Amino acid sequence: MNSESEKNCLIEKGISAGEIDMYDEDNTWSKYSSDKVDIAEELMCVIRKIFRMIPADRLLRALSIGSGSEPQFEILEAAFRGGLYLLDIDSVPLSVIDKRVKSHWIDHVKTIQADYNKVLIHDTDAKLFLRKALGGSRQNLITLHHSLYYSSESDWTELFGSLYGTILAEQGAIHAVMMSAQSTRKDSTTWLYNHFAGKFFGCCNDQDLASFGKTLHSNYGFQKADIRIETHSVKFFTDDFEKFMEVIWMILLYPNVHDYTHEQKEEITEYVYSSFYKPRKPLVQMQDHLIVTR
Repeated sequence: MNSESEKNCLIEKGISAGEIDMYDEDNTWSKYSSDKVDIAEELMCVIRKIFRMIPADRLLRALSIGSGSEPQFEILEAAFRGGLYLLDIDSVPLSVIDKRVKSHWIDHVKTIQADYNKVLIHDTDAKLFLRKALGGSRQNLITLHHSLYYSSESDWTELFGSLYGTILAEQGAIHAVMMSAQSTRKDSTTWLYNHFAGKFFGCCNDQDLASFGKTLHSNYGFQKADIRIETHSVKFFTDDFEKFMEVIWMILLYPNVHDYTHEQKEEITEYVYSSFYKPRKPLVQMQDHLIVTR
């Protein structure tokens, strides 16, 4: 097969990669990027701070929102022996956790299938969730690792108000992570989304976690909170072009948000092939960490 035929074959496979389930796309991202390493590093800083605040003989509890199959499971399971609650709307990743919990004889981990937009945003719903799903026990840690994409930024103030005021314990922290809203780097996931979603749908990334964090102190109930924002850089690359494109389609929100035409998908795939895959250049993600502690 000559180089042009090989390229055309890869382009077709790259276009078809958009039909892969999002759970598999996320697994590819986790396997070939430094994202989970970055999250784990910051998560350990948050956990160390919680452990310094609370007596060593007290069992701690944590809630992971939009947990998926939770790549940080081993860290959370070991640190929060008082109860680890994994909340996700998708039953598939939760079933992975259920099997692991059963095979390892773990009795302090519980999976919860629900939409956090329905059970946690409003304070009255959060109180019901606290009583029924969490056994009335407030949590020392709440994580939102790449899960805020699935709610409108206009709802974040109310969501964080419910989490901080109703779900978080008197000593604890909320750790949220998501892709930065702005980046001028043409090798970044932010630029890639803004370029193609903007070109074909007139959309841009309007979910700005860093900006939200900077204004959180002005909201009622957060005046005494310790709020910290950090921006990190992570990289992604794989020699398997089909898997590379799986992640690209996840970033470009296809097909759940944007339904690109075949011609548009072809243009995107050609761009990724020539800009990243052929020169073996990693895709970069600038991502924001928001840590709210009390």
